[in-house]
Amino acid sequence: MHRWLTVILACLGMVGALAIDTYLPSIPAIGREFAVSPVAVQQTLSLYLFAFAFMMLFYGTLSDSFGRRPVLMVALALYTLASIAAAWSPSFGWLLACRVLQGLAAGAGSVISAAVVQDRFSGAQAQRMMSHMMMVFGLAPAIAPVLGGYLHVTFGWRATFVFLFLFGVAMMLVCWRALPESLPPAKRHPFHPAVIARNYLMVLARREFLLLALSLGLVFGGLSLYIGSAAQFVMGILHKSETDFAWMFIPLIGGMVLGSAVGGKLAHRVSASAMVWLGYGLMGLSGLWSVAYNLLWSAAVPWAVLPLALFSFGLAFAMPAIQNAALALFPENRGLAASMQSFIQMMSFALVSGFLAPLLFDSALKLAGGLAACLAAGFLCWRLAAHQGPPHARG
Repeated sequence: MHRWLTVILACLGMVGALAIDTYLPSIPAIGREFAVSPVAVQQTLSLYLFAFAFMMLFYGTLSDSFGRRPVLMVALALYTLASIAAAWSPSFGWLLACRVLQGLAAGAGSVISAAVVQDRFSGAQAQRMMSHMMMVFGLAPAIAPVLGGYLHVTFGWRATFVFLFLFGVAMMLVCWRALPESLPPAKRHPFHPAVIARNYLMVLARREFLLLALSLGLVFGGLSLYIGSAAQFVMGILHKSETDFAWMFIPLIGGMVLGSAVGGKLAHRVSASAMVWLGYGLMGLSGLWSVAYNLLWSAAVPWAVLPLALFSFGLAFAMPAIQNAALALFPENRGLAASMQSFIQMMSFALVSGFLAPLLFDSALKLAGGLAACLAAGFLCWRLAAHQGPPHARG
């Protein structure tokens, strides 16, 4: 039962990731068809991410009040409609609008899946569940750009959005049949705007929570530099084709899947603090490796992408422990806390992808330096969080 629940929740998290990664190989072709610049096409990603992050603020609260399933099903329906509308976009403005709608809907999967885990599990069991979800979820960013590349070459860029539509339909059917409600009515919060506002202020006033969420957001922002720059990195810097995105995404996601598998096995034997220290250590090593390599040589496969595998391996060690430590601060408002945590992480992703990536994506060395800077800032936030209040899983 837990195995199937893990797969379903991980696939819900994939909804947002697939809408990011599947169409990346098509970015140059979209620019050519609508006669817009690469920076303009980049906004199809940035606006999606901003909408994604914004709605993450509300999905947890809505699911705390109305239940997990109803909110999830409405969001999946909107995502599905936006995907098929994007596939038939008659203009660039229409495509941008559809991407915003996709972003508004896609955040429900990751927020509600995290809340469901907290509803049903706790402690090391919740951490192990999150690790297993990351392992399954990691398949999406590895497969999506490769699949998107072949869909683009075979059928054109619009086929990628048809695929997203079909995936949305499949998830609606699976959740309708196989995902039970995890929040009984007795544990739901009344939907009173004043009370909800007070709860948001309560979370925002907890400095420890903000620092833990920022530590993940900044570190994940380092990866978003490469994800947001994927088309330029793969085709411009590494000189590969639309079907060669596996050179970047398989090492990046393979490291995360392997790290999640190892981290899940260690969750009951190694303290959460030790897991975070080990994760940051591995990420720091990968950052130094990447900067040193790009200082000495021109970027080429496999050496330009292997540091990404080590970075994501380390991130998979640290991420579940930090997530659980942050959510454990608000046991009566897990959905709201999950929303706020996801909002901070995705807003970091959106800001880095939308504003920093276009400044750095012309150079492998600049990207490596940006990733190292994001990592350093994330580590600083985690250490500052460790000095807030009584010690626990943060170290």
